[in-house]
Amino acid sequence: MRVRALPVVLVALMLSGSAPAAHADGKPFQLALFTPIQIFNEKESITGLRLNLIYGRNVNVTGVDLGLVNHNTGDGGGIQWGAVNYVQKDFIGWQASYVNITEAKFTGFQYGFYNQDSEGNGVMVGFVNSTKAMHGLQIGFLNLTDTMHGLQIGLGNIIKEGGIPFLPIVNWRF
Repeated sequence: MRVRALPVVLVALMLSGSAPAAHADGKPFQLALFTPIQIFNEKESITGLRLNLIYGRNVNVTGVDLGLVNHNTGDGGGIQWGAVNYVQKDFIGWQASYVNITEAKFTGFQYGFYNQDSEGNGVMVGFVNSTKAMHGLQIGFLNLTDTMHGLQIGLGNIIKEGGIPFLPIVNWRF
């Protein structure tokens, strides 16, 4: 079991060094029941591990972010797993939950029932994937984007600007 977890930890450490949220002054650990009942104030950055039992909110989180609801008012990077992941700025890494929302640029792998970001770079896998600009791969029941440089695979694939706006099964723009 430890051998299986090793690649995940290594990826988190590698991504955390390149993430936009890598702040030298970040606290190494955060434990939150729900904001404001958490060890460090929500205005602090966390570089390491954040555990959110119900709801946790901090500015920037780099490393491993686990919990029911994970909320970053700034950037995020590394691994973010929960029921809901919400990042108000950029995220680099792996997000996995029922709902993943990154308001700005997402780079990496998103896996969930509903994935949304402003600019996607990488892979989105979900029931519904929605982005304004996508560079990479969307796999889902419904894939939506304004502009695309890549491939969509799903029952409904919508690229609003350029070419054929809707195709079932596969749509692409390069």
